[in-house]
Amino acid sequence: MRSTAVRRTAVAATAVSLALLATACGGSDSGSGDKGADAKGKEPAAAAKALSAAELEKAVLAQGDVKGHKISKAAAKDTISVDDIKVEKKVCAPLANALMGVQVGEPGAFTKRAIVSEPKKGDLAKQDSGDADEAFKAAFDITTTQLALGSYDGKGAQESVAALRTASTECAGGFEFTAAGEKQKVLKITEEQVKGGEEAVAWAVQLEQGGEKAVLKLVALRQGASFASFSSMNMAMLAGEVKDFELPTAVVEAQAAKLA
Repeated sequence: MRSTAVRRTAVAATAVSLALLATACGGSDSGSGDKGADAKGKEPAAAAKALSAAELEKAVLAQGDVKGHKISKAAAKDTISVDDIKVEKKVCAPLANALMGVQVGEPGAFTKRAIVSEPKKGDLAKQDSGDADEAFKAAFDITTTQLALGSYDGKGAQESVAALRTASTECAGGFEFTAAGEKQKVLKITEEQVKGGEEAVAWAVQLEQGGEKAVLKLVALRQGASFASFSSMNMAMLAGEVKDFELPTAVVEAQAAKLA
């Protein structure tokens, strides 16, 4: 696809993350894995209180939390806000928001991370081979993920998951939306299998913009009063070098564990 708002959710993260791969530098956040909000996350849903912004920053994934991945704070210039997204069908809005890496519902605290997978050992060997096609494929077989994490009062986290489930059903036949003024069209939504947290669900979402198509993988995760969405794209698939790519399960599992 061209340089669009859809690609901004993942490709912009790639630009940042490829630099991270080259320099081996970590994310700018300093989350250490402390879980000062464990008790809050385990309160009954009706009494749940959103984590503070500081608590959420400790709960979100940080560099070093996921082996084989580079994690950094999402740069403001590479992200869009919920106000930048306009959806033709209101019921589809939660899905469009999650795809674009913006908040779903009304979290009391919200933060984002850009995550990129490192090349596998086998792929590194292929990059050094004399086969140009294999080297190209290996170099771009990298999955970028936009992680959006929010914490909610009351049943806000559960309602966010429910809203995405409803949207995936009601909007399965496709819908259109604009993100930062650019038109996007969802062609197909297919549910995939994922585990994690107290609730988790995933989909493969086929998008079209300007006649070009791409597939994003979307995961929704709830743990206690917190809700996370993971919008992922694989650069090799975008280039037509692979037909499919895996869900970012290691990333999802690591975030669920950090929120537990």
